[in-house]
Amino acid sequence: RHLVKPVMDLFGLTPDQDLALMTPRQSLAHITCTALTGLQEDFRRHPPHLVLVQGDTTTAFAAALAAFYQHVPLAHVEAGLRTDDLWNPYPEEANRRLIGQLAQLHFAPTPRAARNLKAAGALGTVALTGNTVIDALLTVARQQPTCPVPGLAWDAGQVILVTVHRRENWGEPLQEIGRGLRHVLDNHPKASLLLPLHPNPTVREPLRQMLADHPRAFLVEPLDYKALVGAVAGCTMVLTDSGGLQEEAPTLGKPVLVLRNTTERPEAVDAGTARLIGTSASAVLGEVSRLLTDATAYDAMARAVNPFGDGQASGRIVAACREFLHRHGTVSQP
Repeated sequence: RHLVKPVMDLFGLTPDQDLALMTPRQSLAHITCTALTGLQEDFRRHPPHLVLVQGDTTTAFAAALAAFYQHVPLAHVEAGLRTDDLWNPYPEEANRRLIGQLAQLHFAPTPRAARNLKAAGALGTVALTGNTVIDALLTVARQQPTCPVPGLAWDAGQVILVTVHRRENWGEPLQEIGRGLRHVLDNHPKASLLLPLHPNPTVREPLRQMLADHPRAFLVEPLDYKALVGAVAGCTMVLTDSGGLQEEAPTLGKPVLVLRNTTERPEAVDAGTARLIGTSASAVLGEVSRLLTDATAYDAMARAVNPFGDGQASGRIVAACREFLHRHGTVSQP
C-alpha cells in the first residue's frame, strides 16, 4: 500500500474503492480470493461498461476473472508479453496468459507481443499501442527529478542502480546476486550501489546481511516513482529483475542487466538495450565490469533505440476503448 500511494498522489489519482488486500505473508490463493470477491461485489454495486486491467499481477488476473463472471467486457493493457515458460516468472506468466483468454481488447506494447496474441488465438481486437509505462516515465522525466541520497556522490559517476524482488530469485539466487554485487564493489573502487530494498523480509534481509556494512552500498527504503526516475536518469546502469525497468531505463539511455534467465521483453535484448545475465555472482561481476571498463560496449547499449513506445500509448488506448464502447452502444462519439 505504501508503495502505491505516492504514485497515486504524483498523478493526482484517488481510489474510489479500497479492497484492503495487503496483509503480511499471505498466499497467492488468499490474494486472489480476496480480490475476486471484493471486485465482484463492487461490480455488482456499480456495473461497469468495460473493465481495464494492466499487466500481469495476481490482482489484474482477479479483476479479469471478476469481469468475466459478471459478463463485463475486458481490456488488457500490456498484453501479449511471454517468456514461454509457465513457471518463470511465477505467477505472472500464467496470469497474463489467463487474462489474454478472457479479454476482448488486447493492447500490445510491441509488434512481437501482438504476434504472440494472434498466434495464441486471442479473441476480439489486438491493437498495437506501445506501453503506458513510457508515457508515465516521460511525463515525470520532463520535471527533471533527482534522487538525493546522503553520502552518495552522483557526480562521481559509476552509480549502479539495483532492484530485486521477484519470487523466482528468492533464496540461493538472491544470495548469488548479493555476492556478485559485493565483488563489484571490491573490484571497482569508484563504483557505488544504490539498492532500494523491497519491503518483503525474504528479499531485504539477505541483501542487508551481505551489503549493509559496505561504505559504497547505499541500501535505502523503496523510492517513490519520481525519485526512481531521478535515480535512473542519474545512474550509470541498472541491474534489475523488474519488467518495467527493462523498458524505462533504455528510454533514458541507461543499459540494463537483467537478473533473470528469461524475459517477457525479448525485444529489449534484440534491440541491445538490455542483456540477460542470470543470477550467478560471476555473471554479475563479469557483466558489470564489462560495462564499466569497455566504453564501446557501454555506448552500444546506452544508444540503442528503445522498442517499447513513443509516449503516446495512453491516447491510443483511450481512443480504442471509446470506439469499442461506441460500437456496443454504451457511449456517444465525441
